[in-house]
Amino acid sequence: MDYRSSSQAWKWQVVCSFLLCSWGWVSGQLRYSVVEESEPKTIVGNVAQDLGVKRSDIASRRLHLEAEKNKYFALNRETGALIVKDRIDRESLCGLTASCLMHLEVVAENPLEIFNVEIEIVDINDHSPTFSSNYRNLKISEVFTGPGAQFALESAEDLDVGVNGVSQYTLNTNPYFSLSVKNRKDGTLIPQLILEKVLDREEKQEHHLILTATDGGEPARSGTCRITIIVLDINDNPPVFNQSVYKISLKENSPLLSVILRLKAKDLDEGENGEIQYYFDDHTSKYARQLFELHEQNGEISVTGALDFEDVNFYELYIKSVDKGTPPLEGNCLVHVDVEDVNDNAPDISLTSMTNAIPENAPLAMAVVFINVKDKDSGKNGEIKLSISPNVPFKIKQVKSRYALVTDRNLDREETPQYTIELTASDLGSPPLYSKKIIILEVSDINDNAPMFTQSTYNAFIKENSDPGTLLCTVSATDLDEGVNSDLIYSIVESQIDGSSVSSFVYIHSNDGNIYAQRSFDYEQIQVLQLTIKVEDSGSPQLSSTVPVFIFILDVNDNPPSLLYPEHSEDLIIQERIPKSTSAGYLVTKLSAVDLDSGHNAWLVFTLIDPINYSSFQVSKLTGEVRTVRGLQETENMEQQLVISINDQGTPPLSTTVTVLVSIADEVIVERPKSGDFLTNSKPPSDMTLYLIISLVAISLVSLVTFMILLVKCLRKDSYDYSSSCCILGSQSKSYTDQYQPALYLNTDGTLKYMEVRMVPPGSQGQSYQTNLPPATEPQDLNILRSQDFTQLNMANPADSTSEPNTENAAVKSSPWLSDSPSHPSHTKKSCIHDESPLDIFLFINGRF
Repeated sequence: MDYRSSSQAWKWQVVCSFLLCSWGWVSGQLRYSVVEESEPKTIVGNVAQDLGVKRSDIASRRLHLEAEKNKYFALNRETGALIVKDRIDRESLCGLTASCLMHLEVVAENPLEIFNVEIEIVDINDHSPTFSSNYRNLKISEVFTGPGAQFALESAEDLDVGVNGVSQYTLNTNPYFSLSVKNRKDGTLIPQLILEKVLDREEKQEHHLILTATDGGEPARSGTCRITIIVLDINDNPPVFNQSVYKISLKENSPLLSVILRLKAKDLDEGENGEIQYYFDDHTSKYARQLFELHEQNGEISVTGALDFEDVNFYELYIKSVDKGTPPLEGNCLVHVDVEDVNDNAPDISLTSMTNAIPENAPLAMAVVFINVKDKDSGKNGEIKLSISPNVPFKIKQVKSRYALVTDRNLDREETPQYTIELTASDLGSPPLYSKKIIILEVSDINDNAPMFTQSTYNAFIKENSDPGTLLCTVSATDLDEGVNSDLIYSIVESQIDGSSVSSFVYIHSNDGNIYAQRSFDYEQIQVLQLTIKVEDSGSPQLSSTVPVFIFILDVNDNPPSLLYPEHSEDLIIQERIPKSTSAGYLVTKLSAVDLDSGHNAWLVFTLIDPINYSSFQVSKLTGEVRTVRGLQETENMEQQLVISINDQGTPPLSTTVTVLVSIADEVIVERPKSGDFLTNSKPPSDMTLYLIISLVAISLVSLVTFMILLVKCLRKDSYDYSSSCCILGSQSKSYTDQYQPALYLNTDGTLKYMEVRMVPPGSQGQSYQTNLPPATEPQDLNILRSQDFTQLNMANPADSTSEPNTENAAVKSSPWLSDSPSHPSHTKKSCIHDESPLDIFLFINGRF
């Protein structure tokens, strides 16, 4: 047989079959035909073209065959053509089944789609009909076997199907016999030998016939069997069955060795000619003989193999009964066995395509898994119900003959990063059978969460004069996302501090959030730095958040006291004259000093050095007043040298030493100051008094303007916000003017001790300084002004308010918030404390009129 010509003929048949099956694209299914034994790389059809996919889009769509059944076919990734990959033998795939179909699935991953491809394996005539034996002997009795008698012949077997199978039987020309061919229910041809005239053994003892089986292929193939007819002597009554056809039904789970039928045939002859044995006829298939057994003596048919309705649901058993006569005679009957289905197959769940990870912003009804569920049973036993585990954001959606797992709710990876879904398939049989399959779905992250700081505000503390590079504070933020979406970068939001970029003051490490000092700070220049830290993730698009950071500069004792008054030389020597007739308590002078530091570091104490040698004088520790202890003696020196130390309360303390030369005269003329001199005198004490008056006026103006601004804002606010924003409303709010009203404090003798004006505007920054002015020389007359005004202006700092000095004639008040600030901040990595920092301004006026 010319195989190449047959292959070319089938190629035309493939083209015609494709045109006839083009309806498959409309229904989502492609159908092709290919001839068995086709050479590898033979093109079956162009899947991409038939699916409407452009050649340029094949790579992006990622077309490929499902890996389950791709042994024989492959898909060209460049052209989209379906080609033969390996030799195809239709007989090994489908056996004697008339239609040989292979079902493939073409998967397009972007977007996710699945297309069914049905390939028909076309048979070629590559097998010849064969008989189980090339020779056969048939014994026929003479005389009593009349014309028309039928004798069953063996059917030839051809592995090809359809037109390539056995299509006819022929018998060589013979005057005694002819050939009759019948069709079996499954289409198989059954040859029978017909006796045309009575045989005469004495005339001819044997007849030689040639039975030829021919298939319908092009070219046709054939096989032969030589039949020898042996003419026997008479046995004139053949066995006869009660029925020519028996029909029985049995379930596929029938137990082995169970008897399904008892056959009975009768023979009118006697003796050996009437003794009957039962056999399977040659027309009974080999497969049926493996499942059923026929008892030769009693005719019982029993089950010897496992029946499977899903494999074969009916069998035809051809039975012959043969007597023991000479020649033996036989009778025939047909047994139809129908196999009934039972629910013996659980549903089979398979996943045809599945995404690796689902983005958490996946839209609703998005297909994530395609599911195939099959049940080999039939009827109710093959009907399937598919369900999934509860409380998952997915549902089952049926699409034609398959199912899809689709999203049913919005996903959130931060809430649930992984879902374990249990699929349960059950049939409707009785009892129902179940099968389960676990699906694990990962939810991939998107950048949908902005980083958040662990605190709403950060406070840091650093001592002035600290080295550059000192760790100030560590800010920390968290991001609920993962991967690159949670990689955080810290930065400082650019701003200006006293005309300089904030980056010149501090530096932040972009990875760990550590904030370092870029320079050494001076508390006397700046007390609080306010900056904004920004953190952003590395996702796309980037998300960010900010947090305010307050850096408080803590004062250290780096400034010694400085003498302001009285006038002194460069060597801090002061000259004073007092009358010899002075009495105890006489005010010699009053030292006024200032310390640029604040808090304890600015609290000054005046001490007389070597007080034993100068027992006639004493110095007030707090006010700096130098007074006589007793009246002067005639024997005392006319010039006394007092050495006074001015010490602050810092750690370590700093001091300044002042020498006061006191001259004792018989009489000291003191000129009473005029009223105009108080404002016009150009000396430093009068200048300081002028500054005090200007300060009071400025504070009053600022208080008035602030009051007016707050009043206007309160009038514009809605009524529900008055209690929170307007300080003049509400039962618990204090009057603005009360907050800024000066308070006078008097000594026991009726003189003015000090006056305090307190301003607490939120979020302010300030500087601190002190000024001490001594009085003029005290005259004998009490009506004359005995001391100049003493003024102290102090803007408090948190580090300076933890204690109060013991005062005799002065009072100092501090704001309560200062007591919570640490005195000794750590030089190692610090935690930042949330606090508010109000500004307190104290104005002290101490003296007597």
